[in-house]
Order: sequence, then C-alpha cells, then structure tokens
Amino acid sequence: MAGNRRFVAGRARFPTMRKEVLAGLARAQRPYATIVGCSDSRVPPELVFDAGFGELFIVRVAGNVISPEVMGTLQYAAVHLQTPLFLILGHEGCGAVQAALHARFHGSRERRRIRLLLDRILPGLRGVRPSHNAESEAVEANVRWSMKQLRDTPEGKARMREGILKLAGAVYELKTGRVKFL
Repeated sequence: MAGNRRFVAGRARFPTMRKEVLAGLARAQRPYATIVGCSDSRVPPELVFDAGFGELFIVRVAGNVISPEVMGTLQYAAVHLQTPLFLILGHEGCGAVQAALHARFHGSRERRRIRLLLDRILPGLRGVRPSHNAESEAVEANVRWSMKQLRDTPEGKARMREGILKLAGAVYELKTGRVKFL
C-alpha cells in the first residue's frame, strides 16, 4: 500500500536497474506478493504498487479469471516461490465484467473464446441485480469470486489454516489510481 500511495501522490520510485540487482534476480526470484490481475493496459501492477524488479509475481488475464492454467501458475508461486501474499486485483471499467453483465442481463453473445472467460466470471455475479451501480458491484463480486475459488482449493484451505498464506482482494480506481482493499 505504501507503493500505491507513492504512485497516487506522483512520487513513484519507478526503479532503475543496476547490474547487481540483475545478477541476483538471475539466480532466483523471491517476490513478496503474487497478483492475479486483469490484462487491461491501464492497470499495470508493477507501476500501481511502485514495485521493483523481482518484487511481484504477476498473472494477468482478462477479468482476472481463475482458470486451470492460472491455478497452476498460482500453485507454482506458492510451492516454488513461497510467495506469502496473494492478491486478486480487479478494476473499475473492466470490459470482461461488463461483457458478463451484458450476457447475463441482456442475453448478448460473444465469440467462443471470449465466452470461456465470461463463463468463469458469471457464477460470481449471481447476487448482482440490474441497478445504476451494478457494474461496480459486479467488479467487487468478481474479485470475491476469484478469492473464493482460491480459498476453496485443498491447498488454499491447508495454507490458510497453517497461517502460511494470506489472500486479499482489491479494486483499482481508474480515475484516482488508488487501490481499494475489500
């Protein structure tokens, strides 16, 4: 959060690369957080959190959906990188969430592969009703849905019980640059 405060205040450090840092990263990586975020070009986690090289392990996919491939990547981060913090980062104005809402409320159809993404988002939107703030509610619901999917795995349950793993959810505000934790 300190990095996001620097980013919002216009005092981001945006790291420069030194040879000794590169040499260390060539040997191993030890990120302090794994972030599952949307592919949206307006939400680069490294910049949003003012993080340096090797500090964040980033998984980006439209709508920050949890697929088998994403699950495998997260398992790799937990087992091999021993990342202690996992963050699901949604954002305002998410096109994938908007498309899922349009499919749910208006029956709109997307191409086959986009539909695969929407099918992974829609179960998390069951409680969202048509309203003036449905999109905002849907973005938060989608983040919570992704978190639930991670928490409900046998590995997630075990690591949470052991106190090894911390899981958080947040939404990036496009207009302010702030990250709001849920």
